[in-house]
Amino acid sequence: MFMFLNCQQLVALILELLLFGKPLWVVSSSSLCKETSSGIDRPHSVSITEFGAVGDGLTMNTKAFENAIFYLNSFADKGGAQLFIPKGQWLTGSFMLISHLTLHIDKDAQILGSTNSNDWPVIDPLPSYGRGRELPGGRHRSLIYGCNLTDVIITGDNGTIDGQGSVWWNWFRSETLNYTRPHMVELIDSKDVIISNLTFRNSPFWNIHPVYCSQVIVQNVTIIAPLDSPNTDGIDPDSSDDVCIEDCYISTGDDLIAIKSGWDEYGISYAHPSTNIIIHRLVGQTTSSSGIAIGSEMSGGVSQIHVEDVHFFNSNRGFSIKTSRGRGGYVRNVFITGVILSNLKVALKFNGNYGEHPDESYDPDALPSIEKISIQNVTGKNIKVAGHLEGIEGDTFKHICLSDITLDVRSKSPWICSNVEGFSEMVSPDICKPLEPKINPDSKCYQMSNHLRSIRPRNKGTSLQ
Repeated sequence: MFMFLNCQQLVALILELLLFGKPLWVVSSSSLCKETSSGIDRPHSVSITEFGAVGDGLTMNTKAFENAIFYLNSFADKGGAQLFIPKGQWLTGSFMLISHLTLHIDKDAQILGSTNSNDWPVIDPLPSYGRGRELPGGRHRSLIYGCNLTDVIITGDNGTIDGQGSVWWNWFRSETLNYTRPHMVELIDSKDVIISNLTFRNSPFWNIHPVYCSQVIVQNVTIIAPLDSPNTDGIDPDSSDDVCIEDCYISTGDDLIAIKSGWDEYGISYAHPSTNIIIHRLVGQTTSSSGIAIGSEMSGGVSQIHVEDVHFFNSNRGFSIKTSRGRGGYVRNVFITGVILSNLKVALKFNGNYGEHPDESYDPDALPSIEKISIQNVTGKNIKVAGHLEGIEGDTFKHICLSDITLDVRSKSPWICSNVEGFSEMVSPDICKPLEPKINPDSKCYQMSNHLRSIRPRNKGTSLQ
């Protein structure tokens, strides 16, 4: 993993290791994803070069990708197939995957996204968003795209997918975009998905976006973008269930992981929640946003979230919940444990007045329900503010439970709280008054639940535990 960090990031990470010891991804050998290999052995395999692709970084290879995948579709009912990407720089526009496919990117291979927007087709907005996330109307299709798929593996020997996003960032900053920017990888209405052993760089927008998906594993992935790159979220599970994210390093210009489920009235109507999501052994930094965020698009509901062994450094916020009037939906049953923070502005942030609305048709009386958020076993050094916990007037965030938290805080007002209530124990510095009551058997604190299940891909003959 270290080979993919630039010099500045590597120095920062070494300093963190000197302060806190071993990196989180070697603290424990056990996997919550129950996944140790990169996929099944496909009986058929072809190289992209067999379809005329040229890996010189200049030749456009979109047609080669399309032809190769069209050919491999004939093996879908014969155990599936693999498309092998060898050493080289393979420039391409957006292309679509198929079911029962492994896209294998070799160690010295790079898939490069085209810098011509015409190579990224415009598609309809997601029904749970009602429009493009940035602009009304459609949105550019992701570099690697799939819809209604089963048994998809995107993996490699630490090969690279580079979206060459700087041109898109410049268009965004100059307000010259006609449509919402594309993601790097987006899979829609798909199941049994593995994304592993890869490096993602310079996404035009969000990096990995499974939406309306089930049984998704993202494991041993490095995601890098400049810290000032706009909206380059790392991994955004969206209206998806049974998702496991493990052993990842992310350094980007927005939330490292953002759990979502649709936007205002569109998300409420579509009503597809994100649930049973595991985040395990995550390390990273973001100077603009959060290590892990829920929202702000959470109108379809978010529940059963388990976060364990994460380390955020040189960042704006550690963990945040973002919502507002008009969002509706809910966030509940969240359990976070084993958190190391260093050099952060705010360790915990709840914001009940966050973000814009898709249009004027949203219902301002649609209030989100935020409850049963348990955070424990947190240590932090050089933290400016311990917590800024702001609910919504008339819509209190309830059953917030904080325990075994020790933060080295610089501010004379370490906790800022309004419209929240809950319980606490062993919290330093002293917690704000609404959370002063001690945790007891009647506290209704959410504990590590029996109903959170280990994630295993069904295509290997396994099932949910």
